[in-house]
Amino acid sequence: MIKSRLYILILGTLLAGCDRTLDTEGPDLKDLYGEFSILDPFAMSQNKVDFSAGEKVYFTARFSKIIDWKLSITGKGSGAQRVFEGKSRQIDISNSEWAGETTLLPIFRIEECEVLLSVANDSLQFTEVLTIEGLKSNEGFVVADFENGWNDQWLTFVQSGADMSFNITDAEPAAQGNFYYDMGGEVNWDWLIGMIEFPASAYGENTFPLGNNANNVYFNTMVYLPEGITNPVFLMQFREDENDDGEFDEETEDMYSLELKANNLVSGWQLISVKYSDLVALANGAPVEPNGNGNHEPDKLWRISNLFLANPSSGYSQMYMDYVMFTEGGPLNP
Repeated sequence: MIKSRLYILILGTLLAGCDRTLDTEGPDLKDLYGEFSILDPFAMSQNKVDFSAGEKVYFTARFSKIIDWKLSITGKGSGAQRVFEGKSRQIDISNSEWAGETTLLPIFRIEECEVLLSVANDSLQFTEVLTIEGLKSNEGFVVADFENGWNDQWLTFVQSGADMSFNITDAEPAAQGNFYYDMGGEVNWDWLIGMIEFPASAYGENTFPLGNNANNVYFNTMVYLPEGITNPVFLMQFREDENDDGEFDEETEDMYSLELKANNLVSGWQLISVKYSDLVALANGAPVEPNGNGNHEPDKLWRISNLFLANPSSGYSQMYMDYVMFTEGGPLNP
């Protein structure tokens, strides 16, 4: 009798141990086979938000099981999108707080937005309307956003080619604000179609007001490649006045470059961000040793040039440019 009781006790202990193991390993059966339902309906913390005043908005919902969900906020006027995705039983401030950032350009405007919550493997969708009353501000030095027209101290050169369109326009939705710079044309005798230069003097400075740590400074611009255009070369040049004499000597001072071709781009607006220390000296598109001291010195940046080029035998080419700016501490988070 004593042995029987002992066996029962040991067996009970083993079974209890197995139960504990099953409780802690693998997914909850309810998440695998349970019926999906909404326990707390989809809602917003507020239906109007002023990001310029530092306000934020978040979204809430609670489900009967862990699910894959996607929350998309789309500007009704701009078409801008902010997308949140997750896998959880709950949406709350920890996984859906929005401070005005943009996932897919263009940048949001002051506008109404459609907020759509969709659930994987389910046809259910939930919508709300959110009004943006003030836009998120982006810290940094803005070289050009083209909102106030042409700065008289910017320099430009445009070839006398065919269908030239180097101008500030709002013909299409801009990446930021209402205006952008349209570069287009066909030049069958030269790679260069046109260019625009931004000297530091256009902003009342001898050099651009940037820090001296090249690992901390980022150059950012938004560019647009029209559908079907495959031949552009977008070249940014950064000239440094190393000896602080107010001029640039091509033979003895550094010029760094950023070159983008169609195979580096996708159709539509996109953000290009590059750390200043990652810029390279180029000659005919190939890396070379810089002519100056070889040190990246953003605080000595004297002039920025944008050259728009294409193979002269390749026909018409076009790109747009918007929101040219420097940030410090990280790339632009629009």
